[in-house]
Amino acid sequence: MRLFVIKRKWLYMIVASFIVGFGGWYLLSSESIITTSKSVDTEEKKLEINMVTGEFKSKTADGKEIEAYRFDPGTILLEKNNDVTLSIVGVNGEEHPFYIEGTSIKGVVKKGQETVVNLNFKEEGTYRLICDTHSTSEHGIPMIAYIVVD
Repeated sequence: MRLFVIKRKWLYMIVASFIVGFGGWYLLSSESIITTSKSVDTEEKKLEINMVTGEFKSKTADGKEIEAYRFDPGTILLEKNNDVTLSIVGVNGEEHPFYIEGTSIKGVVKKGQETVVNLNFKEEGTYRLICDTHSTSEHGIPMIAYIVVD
């Protein structure tokens, strides 16, 4: 009685074919979501970035309470000359008046509300989104997000 023997090379090819075939089916099935950095449509869609205000609280060994507010995400990457909508929702802190360094953009994020800012940077660089209330170490830990434009 002779058993069917598959050489290792052929076994690898069969497994690889199965993986590629299954992966292709999965990507093309109706329930899958394609995530890419560029729009598949010919019409460009405006990029929307969602950000929140957050807070960290803790106590030191001697019982002193410390806290830090932050924008989350703390860094966003954008391409220059692209229209972007930045949506900031206030979660912690009653309000955070802010400005974007090097621009004329200013606003206020209030707890439980959404603040929408339209962006389009013409110059590459790193721009700081700074909360006026928590802008320096004298006011606690600075609340700053970074907008990196390439």
